[in-house]
Amino acid sequence: MAVFTRVTESELISWLDDYSLGQLLELQGVASGIENTNYFVTTSNGRFVLTLFEKLAASELPFYLNLMSHLAHHGIPCPSPVANRHNQFLGALNGKPACIVSRLSGKSLLHPEVTHCAAIGEMLGRLHNAARNFAETMPSAHDATWRAYAAQQVTPFLSPQDASLLESEVAFHKEHTLAALPQGVAHADLFRDNVLFDGACIGGLIDFYFACNDSLLYDVAITVNDWCMGADSILDEARAQALLQAYHAVRPMQEEEHIAWPIALRAAALRFWLSRLYDMHLPRDNELVHAHNPDQFKYILQRHIAANSNVIWL
Repeated sequence: MAVFTRVTESELISWLDDYSLGQLLELQGVASGIENTNYFVTTSNGRFVLTLFEKLAASELPFYLNLMSHLAHHGIPCPSPVANRHNQFLGALNGKPACIVSRLSGKSLLHPEVTHCAAIGEMLGRLHNAARNFAETMPSAHDATWRAYAAQQVTPFLSPQDASLLESEVAFHKEHTLAALPQGVAHADLFRDNVLFDGACIGGLIDFYFACNDSLLYDVAITVNDWCMGADSILDEARAQALLQAYHAVRPMQEEEHIAWPIALRAAALRFWLSRLYDMHLPRDNELVHAHNPDQFKYILQRHIAANSNVIWL
């Protein structure tokens, strides 16, 4: 989350006239992240999050908002979009598509333990199951076409060694896809900072704006690469086993997914190494934005390549 577009209190008060949310009490910009403008909003009726969409077009947004509404109604603790007086989730503010959603309780964990990894594995399985009967679809924005384009754009900024690694890995995943595995709605960004713990329980899953239809195993790999990684960029066996076992108990994984697990881990690491390289070297004009270090996922990718098939599974 970040602030690219300024919103004043008077502008928000006028915008909120179209909602039944009570009187504005506080407006606070959220400074982390790289995709959208976000504000914490407190009114006399509760706590909310206002989002102005900087990249996504208004035509793309119904998928994400309807997905969150669907999941919230199926027991997944995620932001619930608030409809305006015209029964619409999406509006416009300062020239940008905008929505307001419920603000969830809890805070993210920097150093999750085995029990936390088990909880997120179980919750991810529940999310995948709950989304089975969600009728809308969204293709992945980070597919093979995107990988080829983004790699071409960032290569001039890389060392010869990194450029070679990137080229070979993009070629590898062009030949080794996950398309034949079980598909469904993936959160696709379920990092630690997108999960809120309220005590020992998960208080909420947030930031669904990378959600798409993709391999479910790929979504698990994205989550494992963040939640279960040690300081040396090697998977922590106890945390990874806890997450995978808890997920498998809810959404049993197939033998084909077992076989493809090393590929999924590499694909997930490549996706975030490449997107972070792009954000670092080709940034947009912005303010209050925290850019992530791409080297973290380069090291994770290199470890996965070195491990090959000797990776943690159930």
